[in-house]
Amino acid sequence: MNPEGWAGVMTRVTKAVDAAYTTIALAGTAHNSGRFAAQSPWDPVQMRVLEEDYDFDGIPGLKAAVVGDVDRPVATLSLMSESELQLTPFFQNWAKPQGLREACITKFVHTPDRIGLLGCTTRASRGGISIEEQHFLALLSPHLRRASLIGDLLDQGRFTTHLYRQALDHLAVPVVLTHANGAILHANAAAEQMFSVQGPILSRNGVLQAQNPVVARALLDAIASAASADASLGARGIGLPVSAQGQPPAVAYVLPLTEGTARAVFRPACAAVFISTTTSASPLPEAVLTTLFDLTPAEARVLLRIGGGLSASKSALSLGIGENTLKTHLNRIFAKTGTRRQADLVKLVSDIGTPLAAHGP
Repeated sequence: MNPEGWAGVMTRVTKAVDAAYTTIALAGTAHNSGRFAAQSPWDPVQMRVLEEDYDFDGIPGLKAAVVGDVDRPVATLSLMSESELQLTPFFQNWAKPQGLREACITKFVHTPDRIGLLGCTTRASRGGISIEEQHFLALLSPHLRRASLIGDLLDQGRFTTHLYRQALDHLAVPVVLTHANGAILHANAAAEQMFSVQGPILSRNGVLQAQNPVVARALLDAIASAASADASLGARGIGLPVSAQGQPPAVAYVLPLTEGTARAVFRPACAAVFISTTTSASPLPEAVLTTLFDLTPAEARVLLRIGGGLSASKSALSLGIGENTLKTHLNRIFAKTGTRRQADLVKLVSDIGTPLAAHGP
């Protein structure tokens, strides 16, 4: 969330996907104004040429990524053959002289006023971008979105101490600033609107509460962890489904407002809670379960099967484990969730709400 850290992140992504270099940019859609941009090391002269000489239609694959779906990587060679790519002016005049082959572009943000793109470009000496590498970038995309948008919203240059309340009130996303115990210090207009309609977040005696009773305690725990230190927040800051059963999906993200950072302008608030109502921002089911009940990944997978109505034998078969192993997991799940029967687990999963139920195969 600190802009100074993005170059290091891009270097790590470059190594992870065996790329030549990686870039990231978040821009305002009005006049294509830049919010921030970063990249792993590469020839700065060539990067300026890329920026100045090639427009939206001149870079193969860029338009397809921009008009395509969020979180769906687009590899150049999935759109055209290698021979077609090599005939383009972009390849002949820019990519080929530098020993580059193709790019994979992921749109990680697309809102009415923001668009964000991550691009990984490979060397000619390696093969095409694999399905596994595209899957990795797709998994990474929601984390880039969360960090870039929250970091951008809380940019110190635009949100000074004496203006932050007015600034937050102009944000469409609900934001609540709290003490370590969840006591509300400030709620912007969007959050107050949610309070007035009784969900998915509530203000009870001045304390932030989740409409979903299953995660109410976990939300306060995440706020308390955020108040102590960034590191202690851990997985509990990834996202919690706060909507009740049958309601549209809503996820709460908790951001520490720690001293010594740009976010300290919001002190004495210790944590900022952002509420997202977009499906793409919903946390993965296993992440939700491990967050709520301190389950291991294996226990979370068992709970998903049993809670989805599968029998113990079918659950064990689908997970590739023995029934005795599954029973061991079940006993631990019962203890951690305060349940006794498989029917209780079915109800528990149902009660958590839409973001959990919307998982794919």
